[in-house]
Amino acid sequence: MEILQLSYALDTFYFLMSGALVMWMAAGFSMLEAGLVRSKNTTEILAKNIGLFAIACIMYMLVGYNIMYPAEAVNSFFPGLSFLIGTENTTATVIIGGEDAPYYSKMSDFFFQVVFVATAMSVISGAVAERMKLMAFFAFAIVFTSFIYPMQGFWKWGGGFLDNLGFLDFAGSGIVHMAGASAALAAVLLLGARKGKYGPNGESRAIPGANMPLATIGVFILWLGWFGFNGGSQLKIASVEDANAVAMIFVNTLIAASAGVIGSLIVAKLKFGKADLTMMLNGALAGLVAITAEPLTPTALEASLIGLAGGIIVVFSILILDAKFKIDDPVGAISVHGVVGVFGLIAVAFTNPDATIVAQLTGIAVIFTWVFATSFVMWFIIKALVGIRISEEEEFEGADQSECGMEAYPEFTK
Repeated sequence: MEILQLSYALDTFYFLMSGALVMWMAAGFSMLEAGLVRSKNTTEILAKNIGLFAIACIMYMLVGYNIMYPAEAVNSFFPGLSFLIGTENTTATVIIGGEDAPYYSKMSDFFFQVVFVATAMSVISGAVAERMKLMAFFAFAIVFTSFIYPMQGFWKWGGGFLDNLGFLDFAGSGIVHMAGASAALAAVLLLGARKGKYGPNGESRAIPGANMPLATIGVFILWLGWFGFNGGSQLKIASVEDANAVAMIFVNTLIAASAGVIGSLIVAKLKFGKADLTMMLNGALAGLVAITAEPLTPTALEASLIGLAGGIIVVFSILILDAKFKIDDPVGAISVHGVVGVFGLIAVAFTNPDATIVAQLTGIAVIFTWVFATSFVMWFIIKALVGIRISEEEEFEGADQSECGMEAYPEFTK
């Protein structure tokens, strides 16, 4: 009994610490986005990130968690609707139930899952930077974190029809990252590009970020937090098998991100003749997103190849979406989390013997269609009711003043 209690306590503690690492990613997103926007929009970016995190926590507690993990689903497509998380599974006594009993506190599960919701919402923040109304963004966050995200999460992680189909997504290349990118794409299409981003002939103009050291720190914070993101998704650690699995996940996560940096560096050097720091930063994130769908079954060498491919893909994706499709994404979020997220899900079919390409492609199509369609409708409604874009004058002056009434760097000129 003492051994079971110790195992329960250790797994619960590991879950909580993994969730804390994922929460730390919110700081990473804040720093990355703040570094990649112009100084006149920094405060608004920071307000957006702390606001979305708080909204995600409250809405997931009120309704989102029970949609994603219902006590008893109506069917494999619709989980039903219930409110508030309970207090069950908060002591080690539940392990008396035997093998099928929970092996960690349900509260630790909620804590781990809620920071994932905030991560998905953070993806959207960077893509709509420098021209979206703050309150319109928060209004969408309420719907996304309480309903849109939990529904597609239920279809896989909650035991819904995608799970029954055999779709695999270990830590969320699709459920978290591609979902966030899909909602971001819907927003950007309705929002339009920043003023001055494209010339009279449609040529793309670079709009440099204000603080590269801050953006780099943000990526390192995200990289660190990703060990909790992927490692915590093993769900437990208190056995030799699980401990070895967590170690493998950590190594593959590290290696994939490193290879992603190298892949983006090589492409940038060949294409631009320079080592483009922003591409290297996105290369690291691309490697992380790519390996997130399956960080356990690949060997370290296979993980490096997955990360390398992610780093290469993200550079071309950013360039194509910008130049060809005129999709203005200030931080490259749609490419990093969406395009590379799709690649990561497909790669699972080649590294996990339990995966099939049909199931993976089906999961990709379902998640994208659901999130993009529902998000587009919500953005459209918000646009019609209150508008989603700040005025041209406010955009020129910077969202810091119009949305927050203060500047991040008041001693500097814009």
